[in-house]
Amino acid sequence: MKSLWLAIAAVIVLAGGWYFGPGANSDSRVVVPTGALVFPGLAGKLQNAAAIEIGNKGKTLRIVRGPAFWGLADRGGYKVQQDKLREMLTGLTELRISEPRTADPTQYDRLGVDDPAGGNSTANLLRVLDGDGKSMAELITGHRRVRTAGNLPETLYIRRPGEAQSWLAEGRVQVDADPQLWFERDIVNIPLERVASVASHRGDAVLNFAKVDGKPALVQATEHPPLDDYRLEDVFRALAQLTLTDVAEAAKAPGEKVGEAIYTLTDGVRITVTVARADKDIWVQLAAAGDGDAAKPAAALQAGFAGWAYQLGAWKEKSFLPVMDDLKTDEPAKPAATP
Repeated sequence: MKSLWLAIAAVIVLAGGWYFGPGANSDSRVVVPTGALVFPGLAGKLQNAAAIEIGNKGKTLRIVRGPAFWGLADRGGYKVQQDKLREMLTGLTELRISEPRTADPTQYDRLGVDDPAGGNSTANLLRVLDGDGKSMAELITGHRRVRTAGNLPETLYIRRPGEAQSWLAEGRVQVDADPQLWFERDIVNIPLERVASVASHRGDAVLNFAKVDGKPALVQATEHPPLDDYRLEDVFRALAQLTLTDVAEAAKAPGEKVGEAIYTLTDGVRITVTVARADKDIWVQLAAAGDGDAAKPAAALQAGFAGWAYQLGAWKEKSFLPVMDDLKTDEPAKPAATP
């Protein structure tokens, strides 16, 4: 009979909700119904959020709110992917308790909710702060569970800092501590058709390119070996779908200047690309200018370029600052000697 009453009591607890706690320094317990929001009322408070911190392995990524957009604090406020940030915060406001998991610290690593500061931890500490630096929400996020069968919602393991109890929660909160996963990577996209001419300066050497009969051509120097058409097109394609691998404030850009290339577009806008090399890395700074009707589109481009240096793939140096050997047609292979 006693066992029956214990079973009935257990059912009542499951129907009524879970205990969210206890805290590390408190014996108080808060009853949270299954399906309850992890952070009730957070959605209405996010308009006052000023910073987001993501901690992992002793390092902290900090994203701060600027006048126009959110940016990376250690990259001078360079713009992050706004949609990615919005999705993460929306997921945090919609996260709901599903069921309790372990309260045993020795089992945390199995769920990915161990101490995020640990050297081998895969957990992330997510903090949302207001303008005074006060925490609006804090959560340790662990392993995610994506269940495609039956169109079931995504779940993940979570734990509040300072609390022993871990939980399985329903919802999607994609937390990344790597700044490389947050950059707004697109710099500019100027297709070959919009480029009228290119002047490439490497030291004292100058190569001038223009369209001849609608095709990219080297017009100075006039004497040169046969050139490969596709490699000439690469010079005119250098600004097409240009993306970065890293970014720095222009004043702190690494490397030594190698040269510069000036791209004149069909609408009169001029884009100057200054190329620097730091060891094996290539860093560029862009500046746009224009006169008359070209002034307005140039100013729009310059607003995005100003103050930044971008790290690119090292192979882009040949597009911006080619030498003759980069452009000439490969010599045909010599026929094998007759035995």
